[in-house]
Amino acid sequence: MSYFKLKNGEKLYYEDIGSGKDTVVMLHGWTSSHYVYTEPVERLKENARCIIYDHRGHGGSKSANKEKATMETLARDLNELITGLNLKNITLVGWSMGACAVLNYVKLFGCNALRQIVLCDMTPKLINDDSWKLGLYKGQYTQHDKELDEKKSSFFQYRKFMLETAPSLRKLPNLLLGSQLLKRLMKCDFGVITSLADSMERQDNRNIAKEITVPLRYFYPTPGSIFSPQLEKWYRENAVSDFKSVEFPNSTHLLIAENPRRFAQEIEKLLE
Repeated sequence: MSYFKLKNGEKLYYEDIGSGKDTVVMLHGWTSSHYVYTEPVERLKENARCIIYDHRGHGGSKSANKEKATMETLARDLNELITGLNLKNITLVGWSMGACAVLNYVKLFGCNALRQIVLCDMTPKLINDDSWKLGLYKGQYTQHDKELDEKKSSFFQYRKFMLETAPSLRKLPNLLLGSQLLKRLMKCDFGVITSLADSMERQDNRNIAKEITVPLRYFYPTPGSIFSPQLEKWYRENAVSDFKSVEFPNSTHLLIAENPRRFAQEIEKLLE
């Protein structure tokens, strides 16, 4: 087990696997962990150096919880990791919250250290309004909905999110579903994930798409789950660098876990 020590003394769990002229750094989603990338890395490690890690408050980094975490915090953590490990020729991959962290990295540090960026099924703005219908729950989650949810228990909100993310969970009996969700939450620091969720909901990163100066790739599922496939069109129309997209048919927001081999193959193509 390896830990990267941040400037504030906290430690992030990470794995450094494989070798090659290319480096692939992969960021996981909210309440997930580096584990979502372990199967793709088994294929990618033959041709690239792969860095996967747990965000603060998640998984092996659960104890990195001493400060209020925001998306900007995750971006600074990523920058420390990139500079501290002296990473070069980076393909930066972010899924869900990880993609939000990538956009914040670009906002704070630019693209000079990067070869290309891959965003996986993530909107630049979660909260929908009269002028934006590509946010959470396929355009159906507004500030009013957020305020209503805040009056309910945190577990209720998390359960709602997971049922929308993975509709197959609806087939589970309530007791089994509750047990599985609690088990997942126990691997996270509650204060950190709550703070990160609040930070994500406050984000509006639509302008950052125009700050991406390296090739941008967007991986998205159809029919999707929590986000609309129409986000592909938005990224295409707003990208100022070379843009390509990859569709994952018959998939949900969990497209990487559902299609680990296909995901690895698509990353391999980008490294050629």
